[in-house]
Amino acid sequence: MKKRKAIVARNTRETQIRAELDVDGNGRYEIDTGLPFFNHMLELLAKHSLFNLNLKATGDLAVDHHHTVEDVGLALGDALNQALGDRKGIERYGFSLMPMDETLSRVALDLGGRPYLVVEMANKKKKILDFELSLLGEFLRAFATQARMNLHVRQFYGTDAHHAWESVFKGLARALKAACRRDPRVKGVPSSKGIL
Repeated sequence: MKKRKAIVARNTRETQIRAELDVDGNGRYEIDTGLPFFNHMLELLAKHSLFNLNLKATGDLAVDHHHTVEDVGLALGDALNQALGDRKGIERYGFSLMPMDETLSRVALDLGGRPYLVVEMANKKKKILDFELSLLGEFLRAFATQARMNLHVRQFYGTDAHHAWESVFKGLARALKAACRRDPRVKGVPSSKGIL
């Protein structure tokens, strides 16, 4: 079987990013974005999807965290899109209902080629330390767009913001793991149209 790996370098005046992704990994990761909470979310994504991910991002963090977070989403989405190639033989759809202590989140996705994002967070806390949590929505938008993924996230309830976002990223990981899974019964692309 063809290896599903990709290396993406994204260099702008604001950020320098290198992402190495192996969809058929075992959850190993080495991640450095300069943003500890964001690192933690990406580590959860790699660990629970069983993707191997090496990611190094250097950005203009003294100006804002936005450029780094968004551009990591673009690079990682591009890497996933490249690694999946023509997407022949994959399950395509994935979903997860993810508890994290007092929090519950649902993530559903379609790797069918048409990007769309819906995010509904019950937890409205704005920051964890100095990290603006709204940036995680920007990451998801960039990631879904470049990965050509339809992604729906709903965090139903939960009082702790860390738990809320942890349940979202673990849920995303499990949904991706399912959607990327190869099924030998699937011949060609998983679409009645014959193309994704």
